[in-house]
Amino acid sequence: MRTSRPRAVAAPAVAGLLMLGLAACGGESHGAQSAAQPSDKRITVYSGRSESLVKPVLDDFQEASGITVEVRYGDTAAMAAQLQEEGGRTPADVFLAQDAGALGAVAGQDLFARLPDAVLDKVPSAYRDEDGQWVGVTGRSRTMVYNEDQVAREDLPESVFEATEPQWKGKVGIAPTNGSFQAFVTAMRVEHGDERTQDFLNGLKANDAQIREGNAPIVADVDQGRLATGLVNHYYVYELAKEEGTSADALKAKNHFFPNGDIGALVNVSGVGVLKGAGDDPDARAFVDHLFGRQAQTYFAEETYEYPLVAGVATAPGLPKLSSLNAPDIDLNDLDDLRTTVRMIRESGLA
Repeated sequence: MRTSRPRAVAAPAVAGLLMLGLAACGGESHGAQSAAQPSDKRITVYSGRSESLVKPVLDDFQEASGITVEVRYGDTAAMAAQLQEEGGRTPADVFLAQDAGALGAVAGQDLFARLPDAVLDKVPSAYRDEDGQWVGVTGRSRTMVYNEDQVAREDLPESVFEATEPQWKGKVGIAPTNGSFQAFVTAMRVEHGDERTQDFLNGLKANDAQIREGNAPIVADVDQGRLATGLVNHYYVYELAKEEGTSADALKAKNHFFPNGDIGALVNVSGVGVLKGAGDDPDARAFVDHLFGRQAQTYFAEETYEYPLVAGVATAPGLPKLSSLNAPDIDLNDLDDLRTTVRMIRESGLA
């Protein structure tokens, strides 16, 4: 893990690219509640994860606990920016985010309560905040998805940096406004520096990278042969297969996991943090405990094809084990400067 350093306080989004309208909340500070909070059987969750993915987990929790969950859905970076804007006045009890960078940006303004060791210890140290302010719920690997009829396995690149080379001109799909792409670029900055990362982004632009709004359209286009390859998260291939009522093996779109610790094989997390005002709220704690229970972890493994982070829960059939991936050695705590990443992407002309 890294040595202690001052946390960045940059907002994780830039207006006009990612941010939704922000509305500061007035009234009494949410953070001024009593340290010994009674259960009122109600929590407010800011979710940067889509409703279609997490609603079943929230519904299961409500049914099992009797605790009502009020949810605000939105882009992860926008939700993080809203929390930063609201500060101690936020009505949110819990932030459920799709990547570590957004969680780190909120932690950077000291808005999270420290999670109990009993929660933190459920997850390997690589997938949680060094100060215990957030913890990963699921893992997701970056891959290059490719059409097996257009690209032979032996011709696949060993590094994501090869995507800027002439043989891949016009053949690589990317989603530059998507949070997972931005987290990957942020990791590249951490590993290789801003200069090389800007060269990579400029190279993608010069190499006619094909722009899409998200990972799912990239995978669909690769499967249909409209794109040869794309840079995505691993589970979108499995989601497409599920939508089409078939198996991932039956698709033309296949995942290529970059070898040798390449930054293109970044393993990021979706994760959760509890706001300071709810730090002693038993309802918020019950919700966090539910996320790390076997039922929720199995749901994420079997239904969304992400990697469960709690020991003893199996990954989806066909997925390589998380421990077998040659992921780069990146401290996820360092992915909190998304503002600079977004600026660099815009300067390259990709967004």
